[in-house]
Amino acid sequence: SHLAQNLEQELLATYQQNSQQEYKLSPESMAERFLRNQALSYLMYQHEQGELLAVQQYHSANNMTDQLAAFKYLVHHEADAAAEVIEAFYQQWQQENLVLDKWFTVQATAPGILAHASGEARVKKLFEHDDFDIRNPNRVRSLLGAFCSSNPLSFHDAGGFGYKLLAEYIEKIDAINPQIASRLCVPLTRWKRFNETRQQLMKYELQRLISLPGLSKDVSELVEKSLK
Repeated sequence: SHLAQNLEQELLATYQQNSQQEYKLSPESMAERFLRNQALSYLMYQHEQGELLAVQQYHSANNMTDQLAAFKYLVHHEADAAAEVIEAFYQQWQQENLVLDKWFTVQATAPGILAHASGEARVKKLFEHDDFDIRNPNRVRSLLGAFCSSNPLSFHDAGGFGYKLLAEYIEKIDAINPQIASRLCVPLTRWKRFNETRQQLMKYELQRLISLPGLSKDVSELVEKSLK
């Protein structure tokens, strides 16, 4: 935020200088898109101006890199246009599974997702979406995996909602795909890195998992080792 405020004109000039009329796959063009989107990520901290640029970029983008970057920034900054682009992106790409995975990931990694009273409901709504399939490893990774590994602020919320959510889905997925379930356990097995309150919450979920009848060897071995 401080950098955006003090370097606003430089960032704006960088953003404008690297705009492209034609999409190209050359290294130079890829670098220009990357730099332009980095500048936009800072300009988002200027709120109204950043949101205006991101909305314009989202609607005018002729490539996934620019459209996805604008989509992510609008959602992660909880811009006024966030709900609109969430729906628009879904309607445009709902038939493309790999792109729809990104739709889930962007929302799952929004850092402010638990900052509001409705935070838990918003997360649960993603899991209840018709296009979330617990039997689809890619979809599980794009939502649950992304939330637990790439959204530390929300996953490690002091209320323990993230830990409970992960453990509940590990239990469900273990009956379907033990290998995926064991990989999902990793964030909980790192409980020793956190403060006492979070340690207790994480250990509680691990101990609950290890007490389940019929728990797979893949998961039980990993959980037992982490609790020693």
